[in-house]
Amino acid sequence: MAALRAQGALRMGGSLGLSVAGAESNVAIGLARLGHRARWAGRVGADELGALVLRTLRAEGVDISHVATDDTGRPTGLLLTEPRLGTLTRVSYYRAGSAGSALAPADVLPALAPGTRVLHITGITPALGPSAADTVLAAATAARETGVTVCLDVNHRSRLWTADSARTALRPLLAHTDLLIASEDELPLVQERADAEESEAARGLLAAGIREVVVKRGARGATVFTADGATHRAARQVDAVDLVGAGDAFVAGYLSGLLDGADVLDRLHRAVSTAAFAVATRGDWEGLPTREELGLFDEPDGTTVR
Repeated sequence: MAALRAQGALRMGGSLGLSVAGAESNVAIGLARLGHRARWAGRVGADELGALVLRTLRAEGVDISHVATDDTGRPTGLLLTEPRLGTLTRVSYYRAGSAGSALAPADVLPALAPGTRVLHITGITPALGPSAADTVLAAATAARETGVTVCLDVNHRSRLWTADSARTALRPLLAHTDLLIASEDELPLVQERADAEESEAARGLLAAGIREVVVKRGARGATVFTADGATHRAARQVDAVDLVGAGDAFVAGYLSGLLDGADVLDRLHRAVSTAAFAVATRGDWEGLPTREELGLFDEPDGTTVR
């Protein structure tokens, strides 16, 4: 979707910056910058904002050969962001009746071409409408059947749907999920008992067939639960500028490590590093690092790279 970013309160007017946003596209861009081949499958409107989305993804090296352009008049989705208190940002969505809400299995399933290693989906797409929800389930089912690793980031958006609606739509996906990612407050949406303690919930999800449960803790880092136990990694300490997109940056780093065959601790190390880049810069994806830039964290503070 397109993103309009305000410099202050929207009701006060002023200038807006136009860019592109979207959890799955953010992850695709993050992976492409880290040197992986990434493909984004979705639906945009036959409008200038849709053209912007495609142009941006193409420029970032993301494969868009399986993107559908809606010719029925449905527009490209839109969001508006406004900074309110420090790093607290308010987001308004305009996605009802958008091209993305009409996403169909035929738009996505061909993208699962031979050689695909990971399918990344989020809990945002099912919130857009019944067709989009059916598509996510169909893609996860097809991927799991062909041995493709399915990564589900819960990514709950309370302005798109209720917690009960999210729970109803997301739980059927768990049977087809290998890698589950959720923030601490999102984990109750996918666990058997909403009041279960975190480690108990993780054990239940692992027993149900999920291989890894990753819990994002923001400034306190992240924890990965597997059959071998729990592994924690503290967050990178940086001056926070913009928290929007940090979760997607974390996922891109974690999946990058997974694709490289790194162990859990090294995957977490890369994930908190890519998240730190996102937190320290403005925009959902603009500040994401290349593989070479990951080493900048090893440079002394105040270093100028010449």
